[in-house]
Amino acid sequence: MSQPAVSKQEIGFGGELHTVQQLAARYGIPVQTVYVWRMQHKGPRSMKLGKRVFYRMEDILAWEESNLEPKSA
Repeated sequence: MSQPAVSKQEIGFGGELHTVQQLAARYGIPVQTVYVWRMQHKGPRSMKLGKRVFYRMEDILAWEESNLEPKSA
């Protein structure tokens, strides 16, 4: 089962953050793939808080938007 997103109140941040596991579940890919993307500077922008890696929803959506196929005529 997926963990709830970390709330902005918990971390004093202006948006919703998601874990590596949540991102992997969103795309139906292995967690290791998300870590590989991060090492290769692929995938959504990430941030590290302490030892944990998080993804802002705005960065996830921006990355998805940038990967859309162009509209067919």
